[in-house]
Amino acid sequence: QVQLVESGGGLVQAGGSLRLSCAASGDIFSSSTLCWYRQPPGKQRELVAAITSSGTTNYVDSVKGRFTISRDNAKNTVYLQMNALKPEDTAVYYCKAVTINRGRREDYWGQGTQVTVSS
Repeated sequence: QVQLVESGGGLVQAGGSLRLSCAASGDIFSSSTLCWYRQPPGKQRELVAAITSSGTTNYVDSVKGRFTISRDNAKNTVYLQMNALKPEDTAVYYCKAVTINRGRREDYWGQGTQVTVSS
């Protein structure tokens, strides 16, 4: 069974930085596309950043130039480095692994970690 566990959230002042980590169990990590989502209070969950198994990345426009997604397949961990944080970045952040297993797509989610940016 695949499990994803996020860490690194917390309270930070505007302009500060945080690095989120998501550690995965199981043997799907290296072949998976890995994503970070966030859900602000009272809003829908949105895709923030993604990285494919080959290392291609993409970001939502609101975080381009400030956030960086990376992966370490040896450690089964995906990271989200967040710089120049803004109050509107406040949200619960979730990681997701997307993999293909026997021709079927499978999505796995972490439990989320709270990020709060004070003004």
